[in-house]
Amino acid sequence: KRIIWTGAFAAVTIVGAIYGAGLKTQQEYKEEKKRIIEASPEDRIRALEDRRAVLVRERAPLERKLGEVRARIKAQE
Repeated sequence: KRIIWTGAFAAVTIVGAIYGAGLKTQQEYKEEKKRIIEASPEDRIRALEDRRAVLVRERAPLERKLGEVRARIKAQE
């Protein structure tokens, strides 16, 4: 009986933690969306340019890896 109670409390704790994390994520998403909507056009443009710069930086290593994979596939043929 003690094992059942321990398992039940553990399950409730885990589910509560997951649910709470989901609520926090949802709240952060809503706040970010509100902040973007209320931002001036200049701020929006700046944010988009910053995001673009991050994506461009991430692109080079991915293209290199893709080239390596394609070269390996070609070598196997």
